[in-house]
Amino acid sequence: MSDYSKLRKRMVQRQIADRGVRSEIVLDAMRKVPRERFLPGGDGIFAYDDSPLPIGQGQTISQPYIVAYMVEALDLEGGEKVLEIGTGSGYAAAVLAEIAGEVYTIERIEGLATKASDVLKELGYDNVHVRHSDGTLGWPEQAPFDGIVVTAAAPDLPDALKQQLKIGGHLVIPVGESKWYQALVRVTRVAESEFETEDLLPVRFVPLIGEEGWGSTF
Repeated sequence: MSDYSKLRKRMVQRQIADRGVRSEIVLDAMRKVPRERFLPGGDGIFAYDDSPLPIGQGQTISQPYIVAYMVEALDLEGGEKVLEIGTGSGYAAAVLAEIAGEVYTIERIEGLATKASDVLKELGYDNVHVRHSDGTLGWPEQAPFDGIVVTAAAPDLPDALKQQLKIGGHLVIPVGESKWYQALVRVTRVAESEFETEDLLPVRFVPLIGEEGWGSTF
């Protein structure tokens, strides 16, 4: 049996802090969440590798550094209401739950949504709410959100998600018309009808499928 706590601590230092993530609340969250619990049985030994990993259904759990980078880009201070699009294994939702007050997360693949919900409940993350739905449309009845993070790549910025941001809130999302290359973008709502957009870094994510993303045949 691997000593996951030591592997986790080393991952946070070498893969995340040493690469420039500075937010202490993000680093602390990454140290706490047992990433091995969010992988298929038998794959736990790979949990702290510096790479994305398959979780079934053609989906992946993101590289630890990317998870930390995206959470830091939300600029959370603690206690916020956050929306995540693309629950996947539930790992990033758990990281967010260590910081935010309430996390609402949407997954379009029912099997993944169910498994993630079960693992999150087993680990005591009662502030995470999982929905099986079209994430590109957001969760309007819970809006507005202090932050929104999208873990799949859209061809353009989904308007529904922009409109569910609080003024001053951030939307972090990969955007690009190629499935091989995207830009991680941060959108800040500065007024009711005014948004500022900045490119953060090049990334590669699975496509965001849904009404305001790629079609189901992408």
